[in-house]
Amino acid sequence: MDKTATIAIVDDDEGVRSSLTSLLRSLGYEVRSYSSAQDFLDDHKAGDPACMITDIQMPNMTGDQLQAELIARGRSVPMIFMTAFPTEVTRARVMAAGALAYLDKPADDDAIARCLASVFNG
Repeated sequence: MDKTATIAIVDDDEGVRSSLTSLLRSLGYEVRSYSSAQDFLDDHKAGDPACMITDIQMPNMTGDQLQAELIARGRSVPMIFMTAFPTEVTRARVMAAGALAYLDKPADDDAIARCLASVFNG
């Protein structure tokens, strides 16, 4: 597994960003954290991460809207979605567009680790 990979976290909840950052760093990953989808899109210096973990429900631009925007821009970023408000319609939409996973919040640390392992181990 390429544990030097950079994972982007996009979530408007500072507590979620902080706990995910701690988890991912403990697993050996580099982490970039963003409080909004627009903050991620505006970060032109960093380049695309190896994977992204994003919330669905965020103000101004939702996680699934971010996914659509990245696809429209021709950017292929493996995405793991998390939400406190799961719906089958949203799950089906993001998975059909190529999402790796659609997890309920609070997401289990082991589930997140397994999703990331699937990205880097095939």
